[in-house]
Amino acid sequence: MTLIMAIASNLHLNYLNVNLNVNILVLVLAASLDYLLGDPVNWLHPVQVIGWAIAQFTNGVMMEDPQSNQRIPLFTPLVMKFLGAILAISIIWGSGIAIWLTAIALSQVQPLLAIAFSSILLAACFAGRSLRDAAESVLAVLQIDNLDMARQELSRYVGRDTNNLSEGEILRAVLETVTENAIDAVTAPLFYALLGSMLFDYGGVTLAIAYKAASTLDSMVGYRESPYTDLGWFSAKTDDVLTWLPCRLTVLTLALLSRKPVYVWQICQRDANQDPSPNSGWSECVYAAILQVQLGGANYYRGILKQKPLLGEPIEPISPSKIAQALKLTRICFLLWVSAFISIMAISISKY
Repeated sequence: MTLIMAIASNLHLNYLNVNLNVNILVLVLAASLDYLLGDPVNWLHPVQVIGWAIAQFTNGVMMEDPQSNQRIPLFTPLVMKFLGAILAISIIWGSGIAIWLTAIALSQVQPLLAIAFSSILLAACFAGRSLRDAAESVLAVLQIDNLDMARQELSRYVGRDTNNLSEGEILRAVLETVTENAIDAVTAPLFYALLGSMLFDYGGVTLAIAYKAASTLDSMVGYRESPYTDLGWFSAKTDDVLTWLPCRLTVLTLALLSRKPVYVWQICQRDANQDPSPNSGWSECVYAAILQVQLGGANYYRGILKQKPLLGEPIEPISPSKIAQALKLTRICFLLWVSAFISIMAISISKY
């Protein structure tokens, strides 16, 4: 009996080791692909597919008001909230399960196919290269003193009005985009990729895709304004909850990397909670504190002034070098998490 249990335990550990190795390989390949290629322009991105599904559902529960020519909900607020919950649960769970089943099916045919499939999709969840490319595309135009072209280029990446922005306001917009998306588009997907990689076969890409689905839902329907107030309520709350922990871990990591963690934490404690979002304020504020710049202020959206809370101290002006430093910090944080995960997993595997 003891011999049988020992053999069974050994088989289980060997199985665990093999699959941890596969998950680690997928993670390393995905991180490398994102760094080297980013998101190729002509490739179908998983977020596009998720966005299409969300749009189809939204179109089915909205109608065009003939008087105002604006979209309005078809149902009562309570029904729209219920439908919004169904939408969020279906999209998040459906996306993750679909990817996991596909990876498992491919692994039965040819393991290399499953590894390639998972690596490519996981790379699409990491937007580090895309974020850098977007920032550098705006900065490149600014360097030749073409404000009009810089405003036009910036409008591809931000929701605020860009027509009348000064050079300083353009730089602030770029830095705010980089710092806000550092968590939503880089470290939060990585957090769920690491978590999933520890839990089950091809779990990294499964949980990362599920998180991207939640993030896409929030960006498409998670608004307080009509007509999404009720439909997007559940999606907005879900994204807030899922992003909360990776956001705080990112802030902690960056604060330690800054070599002045107490100062950074004090600034974040003072300013971050002024932002109505439980996460984006912290994301922007930690970079503002480290870079010794101030973010926030007046922005216009479709001609309407919106005053965002001021984050950080304006000790130094926002410059291209500050933006480059923010991108570098995000990259270091990403690599540090990946390295720490691989080291811990390697030690765990070596024990068996």
